[in-house]
Amino acid sequence: MSFFGFGQSAEIDIVLDGQENRRTAEIKTEDGKKEKYYLYFDGETVSGKVNVTLKKSGSKLEHQGIKIEFIGQIELYYDRGNHHEFTSLVKELARPGDLTQNTSYNFEFSQVEKPYESYTGANVRLRYFLRVTIVKRISDTVKEQDIVVHTLSQYPEMNSSIKMEVGIEDCLHIEFEYNKSKYHLKDVIVGKIYFLLVRIKIKHMELQVIKRETTGTGPNTFNENETIAKYEIMDGAPVRGESIPIRLFLSGYELTPTMRDINKKFSVRYYLNLVLVDEEERRYFKQQEITIFRRADKVRKNYQAALSHHNPSLLSDGSSARAAQQQQQQQQERQQNEEAEEDEKEDENDEEEK
Repeated sequence: MSFFGFGQSAEIDIVLDGQENRRTAEIKTEDGKKEKYYLYFDGETVSGKVNVTLKKSGSKLEHQGIKIEFIGQIELYYDRGNHHEFTSLVKELARPGDLTQNTSYNFEFSQVEKPYESYTGANVRLRYFLRVTIVKRISDTVKEQDIVVHTLSQYPEMNSSIKMEVGIEDCLHIEFEYNKSKYHLKDVIVGKIYFLLVRIKIKHMELQVIKRETTGTGPNTFNENETIAKYEIMDGAPVRGESIPIRLFLSGYELTPTMRDINKKFSVRYYLNLVLVDEEERRYFKQQEITIFRRADKVRKNYQAALSHHNPSLLSDGSSARAAQQQQQQQQERQQNEEAEEDEKEDENDEEEK
């Protein structure tokens, strides 16, 4: 209800170009629920239309200007009063005046830089959104629409295996080896564990994938550890000379790319944690950091223009070369639906080969 200028006298609707063909991606909200938003990539143009609908036909809306913003920001849950913006672009849609009928405005943010991946964690959220504001004398009318951004990386040139030892003098000596140190989100961790000396009674052994989210700096640093995956290696006592194979599929777990020092506000790292439990319930463990990335080496037609100019670094840390030009946006929109099916088929073939 509008009374002496109070209340909302108009509704705002944001319609993105090509949204009927654009892929969506799920992301967690603060309360743990999942929501779907339209998916964009670094360097991709964000364009569309803003529809302003007057709630009463024949009425007049006096405003001090209409604008649209494209914003990338980091929200730290312990510092909710401060939103740290790393991307902020503004377009003026209308100058001050009166609206007497429903009106539409076109907008375009060309080849927008989106250096980081969208992320919702235990203590931090990184989000991208469009915000339309009708500036009025008393209370502004505001509409926000989120989008999801994924950062793509190429396969690393160097991807050495991990070889480590864990032991207690004269009691236990174990060597373990993983096939590589950098994995894409749908990869398979393959490895072996060798028991060279076993003089304590081990009853259980498992491999864990641990996600560590770090926010803040100095004395205000917060670490949040979450066990993403557990893989039981053995249940029972091993003998000397025995070797046990490991095969852990990552595609079944909710992972994000490794994120290091994002805008000097937070990091997300992953660790392989080997845990041994003896019959007296004593626990022995060894951790090794791994890198997780969103693969982009199998160049798809709809991203070919971007990747031919763009060689991102392995990590989504913003240090990659800046967004490249997207010259085939219409072709992208038509072909994005094919991508998910291609991914599934390629992953099945990869797993069969391994």
